[in-house]
Amino acid sequence: MAARLCENGSAQYHCTHTNQPLEISYTLVLIMLGKVFLDFFMLQIKPKPVKVSFMGYFCISVALLDFTVLLSICFIFCFEDFALWGMRFTEYHICLFTQITSLTYGILPYPVYLVATLDYYTSISQTSQFPTRARKLLYVFAVVFIWISVIFCTLQVPAVSEELEMHNRVSPSQCPLSGSLQSYSVSCAMVLLLGTALLARWKEVTTMLLSARLLFFSSQPVLMFPYIPNNNTTCFKWQLLSRLLLCFLGTWAPFVVLQVVVLLLGVQIPAYVEMNVPWLYFINSFLLAAAYWCRCHDVELTEEGWCTDPFVSWKFCFVPFNNESTEPAHKPGTVIVIC
Repeated sequence: MAARLCENGSAQYHCTHTNQPLEISYTLVLIMLGKVFLDFFMLQIKPKPVKVSFMGYFCISVALLDFTVLLSICFIFCFEDFALWGMRFTEYHICLFTQITSLTYGILPYPVYLVATLDYYTSISQTSQFPTRARKLLYVFAVVFIWISVIFCTLQVPAVSEELEMHNRVSPSQCPLSGSLQSYSVSCAMVLLLGTALLARWKEVTTMLLSARLLFFSSQPVLMFPYIPNNNTTCFKWQLLSRLLLCFLGTWAPFVVLQVVVLLLGVQIPAYVEMNVPWLYFINSFLLAAAYWCRCHDVELTEEGWCTDPFVSWKFCFVPFNNESTEPAHKPGTVIVIC
């Protein structure tokens, strides 16, 4: 797979030795096709309108970039050997583009999750406003800046360039793809935090689950849990943690189990597969739950404020918390609804 320069008349083309089996190209195309389908499927099945957020814009950008990569490798795969803008493209470049995509996705998690955390931490307070046009432009700028910076680092940083060169020295019949150490550490941290929180609140979570009742409200199934009022600030935060765990695990339990299995088995997932829209929505819910718990006393009970997460209804975690206008809500025996 070593690259070489060749002459063709007066023009120079970047030529490559390519003995890569056709099956590898087929596999990469099929994997990208499945990933693009899954990305756009998740963007379309959102059950409700979503409040503008940085993570929402970034999910759209990931889906669009995946679609662009898919079109590129399909174009190369169909035409097999052609020249464009002074560069010759062969089936080898299908593997090369996928390697670059993996390296790019591999260094995205930390900056993306950090910006998303800051966004949620500053936007869920009572003083926050619904995103204005300036805020939307700020999100767009942040997404574009992160992509440009990460791609630049992928192509220019010596360590990354050496990794690409190492990949290009292996057997032509292989296409080694890197995983993401950042995604692995994030998965470990999430599983550890969820496990610790679940162990700490296991008794209350179990009691709530055993006492839950399934009812139908407006032709939709809802779960009802008993509510015991407590004015102590510390107890309030612990009770809220139990409800946040129920909401989160009630929606994303399969993803949590999948992460535990992947970590226990030590499965190496290429970064270009691991960074996808369903995973980002999973992270989105986790970061929102963490932000709600850290700033629980600053959360504003307004309908538009609960639309940041398209899959989890967090508002029922706070009802009747901080709802001082309803007297019956403070009496024992009142129930809250978790969707």
